[in-house]
Amino acid sequence: MTQAEGRKSSFAPVVDERTRVLILGSLPGEASLAAARYYANPRNQFWRLVGEVIGSDLAVRGYDERLALLREHGIGLWDAIGSARRRGSLDTAIREVEANPLGDLVTHLPALRCVAFNGAKSAAIGARELAGAGQVELVRLPSSSPAHAALTYAEKLVHWSNLRKFLG
Repeated sequence: MTQAEGRKSSFAPVVDERTRVLILGSLPGEASLAAARYYANPRNQFWRLVGEVIGSDLAVRGYDERLALLREHGIGLWDAIGSARRRGSLDTAIREVEANPLGDLVTHLPALRCVAFNGAKSAAIGARELAGAGQVELVRLPSSSPAHAALTYAEKLVHWSNLRKFLG
């Protein structure tokens, strides 16, 4: 088995005590794994979408500044999947899933109001892991991935903009 077909793992969560919205992806794609950064594929619309939510052009900023601005605005990042086998970057190729301990994480985030799933795979796994999470609202968002072309950027932004109500 080649490295491209091997087991892939998520990054550490980006959260702190101010996290009000936790955005969960499924599992980092190849570009993100190679760069060791969330949403490193330049065609992924994540940084544009979340930037519009907080009113800051994140796409033009450096990675560390992007993460700092997310934390300042109460947004955290992680993935629903802790590790899995996958060839390439498509969620449809994900096999042998081991979920991240989402329930444990959310109990340690006192300000958390919402867990938002970036796409269907994240929602399918994350919602199962967070069953009975109490007062935290679960929100499924259209994927920011370039592979999800069923909606335009503007249509995706309508859904993503709903996160603002949890940040105020």
